[in-house]
Amino acid sequence: MPERFSLGRQNGARGDESVAVLGLGRFGSAVALELMASDVEVLGVDSSERTVQEMSTKLTHCVRADSTHEDALRQLGIPEFGRAVVGIGTSIESNLLTASLLKTLGVDNVWAKAISSAHGRILEQLGVDHVVYPENDMGRRVAHLVMGCMLDFIQFEHDYAMVKTAPPATMLGKPLSETGVRSGHGVTIVGVKRPGGAFTHCTGETVLRSGDVVIASGPPRAVEKWSELG
Repeated sequence: MPERFSLGRQNGARGDESVAVLGLGRFGSAVALELMASDVEVLGVDSSERTVQEMSTKLTHCVRADSTHEDALRQLGIPEFGRAVVGIGTSIESNLLTASLLKTLGVDNVWAKAISSAHGRILEQLGVDHVVYPENDMGRRVAHLVMGCMLDFIQFEHDYAMVKTAPPATMLGKPLSETGVRSGHGVTIVGVKRPGGAFTHCTGETVLRSGDVVIASGPPRAVEKWSELG
């Protein structure tokens, strides 16, 4: 039986500073390593001995186990975790069984990777809190960057996105409140970064200059069209 770990609830409270990542492929490993870089304790679980050996020195704990078996998850103390990520992508069946077990075991917040919209719908029906489409999301993001003049693009919902871009020349040298960017384009300038500086919050009095980089938000098509003005 796998060793039981004590990363989850502490003194009866949810272990909000620890996360279980089940499936350490490219997506799961990337999530786990980013969490570790943010000082979050991570229990990594994978069925591959080779993968577990490779990740064992990089995560708080890493163990080989079959995440589709309830007894294995209980032995690992998974019910003590408040957050878990299902990174399994090679087997939809294993992905769904693992996600279902996590919810059955009472994990409050479960993120699960989906490889198709149908797969995602089933995960939602199982009660998964957050369904992630890494390949689709990255493909959409790159497509937006290729099409326009944006430095970065993030779409949160079908009707809301944020972009990192250079402001159009017509907006330079005057307060944002006088540019008509919101009324004329449906875009809100959230932050600005001066050359060599860090991002700061924008107000109506902020004056943009040549060389600035801004963060703008609004409907995806609106921010796309606005970024093309630069």
